[in-house]
Amino acid sequence: MRTLEIVLFLFLLIRIILPFFDRDHWSEWFSVFTLGVMALQIMIEGYRWQMLPLYGIALGLGIFSIWRLTHPKGKAKKLSLGTFAQFGAGLLLLGIAILPPILLPVPETPKPTGPYSVGTTTLMLVDTSREELYSGKSGEPRNLMVQIWYPAETVRGAKPAPWLENMDVMGPAIAGHLDLPAFFLEHVKYARTHAIADAPVSGGETQYPLLLFSHGWGGFRAQNTYQVEELASHGYVVAAPDHTYGAIATVFSDGGVALNNPSALPYETGLSDEVYLTAAQTLGTQWAGDLSFILDTLANLKPGDPAGQLTNRLDFTRIGVMGHSTGGGAAIQFCATDARCQAVLGMDPYMDPVSFSVLDQGLDMPHLAMFSAVWAEDRSRNNEIYSQLVSNSSGDGYQYYIEQTAHYDFTDMPAFSPLAPYLGLKGPLDGKQVSKIINAYTLAFFGHYFKGEMGSLLEQPTKEFPEMIYLP
Repeated sequence: MRTLEIVLFLFLLIRIILPFFDRDHWSEWFSVFTLGVMALQIMIEGYRWQMLPLYGIALGLGIFSIWRLTHPKGKAKKLSLGTFAQFGAGLLLLGIAILPPILLPVPETPKPTGPYSVGTTTLMLVDTSREELYSGKSGEPRNLMVQIWYPAETVRGAKPAPWLENMDVMGPAIAGHLDLPAFFLEHVKYARTHAIADAPVSGGETQYPLLLFSHGWGGFRAQNTYQVEELASHGYVVAAPDHTYGAIATVFSDGGVALNNPSALPYETGLSDEVYLTAAQTLGTQWAGDLSFILDTLANLKPGDPAGQLTNRLDFTRIGVMGHSTGGGAAIQFCATDARCQAVLGMDPYMDPVSFSVLDQGLDMPHLAMFSAVWAEDRSRNNEIYSQLVSNSSGDGYQYYIEQTAHYDFTDMPAFSPLAPYLGLKGPLDGKQVSKIINAYTLAFFGHYFKGEMGSLLEQPTKEFPEMIYLP
């Protein structure tokens, strides 16, 4: 709960207790004052539907108290059984009313631990060399929205960027993907990150390593904010696209909207394995093409471009790619086919989008895979495909899984609610520990190969993260 939400709750609690000490209408005046606190909370922190029960109690008590103050009946009555009954009922009602804002809080991502502040910028790219496959419009070029996080100079007093832009579109889209009512995630519009929009790039280093992030099917570019901000705070630039028509929704700078197109990855339609794999590998090639186009664009930045502050600040000899789920497969596809990739990290990588030729040739650069316990323990076809890739690879390889985790533990989704394990958004392991593990291994991997940082974290278990299990 946010500060004024807690204050409102405490004021209502005091109001319920006051009748035990009330001899001069203190409780009535306190109810009126509580209405002011409620108004301040709505004006400063914003209305959200989870607070409606508390608003209702405050409003009801306020109206009743105003009536009592304008219709005085002399001295207050002595304590009675009725007073105790009202006290018990009030506590019960307040206890129930406080549950929605506690169970569905405004999400918060971990504060980055690195020495740099974090900046972010967003740009729209149009790839005229590739046709959009999933819009149903012949000849339409591939349009992308890309967000970039980077080490930044500290900007005093600047308001952090929102966790998710265009919540009028994104909120209902994500809620629908989770089979929740459209209004359910409206409060996420209040979530803030630790990045400052368009902050100046830090002068701490002349150039920074560049990482690309590819989200999962039905995901979105900001789904791993905890991870990309941590990387930026440690001296990396991270660029992430919304893979148009594969993302849950893409909102373009010109106001256009592209929603997820289920036919792009038709895994629930009963198609033959051959037809499905063709569709999946077509998608993987398209997403790998997105990553390649982003690199081409960033390599040719001019000072006057929308992301011009990064001109000549990116080190194209240190390029890594990471991805979650379908994006993990796309990252592997890209790194196997684009020589600019020097290291690849997959988080529960979904392997069907990876082409047969890539599986046969393997990877010749360092590669790391982190699996959730659910995926690692399920000896599925996906595991077999990844094992095939590893057996054909010549680059350094690392494989782990994290105990008590599920597929969405790699994303920001567990921050949505303490109910996340029961909604299928995470495993039982504490979400803060999960993000610490993922960030530690991500930094160790890219730090070793791009910054020459030494350490044993990649090679052997550590007491700090006993949940991380090394796979042969």
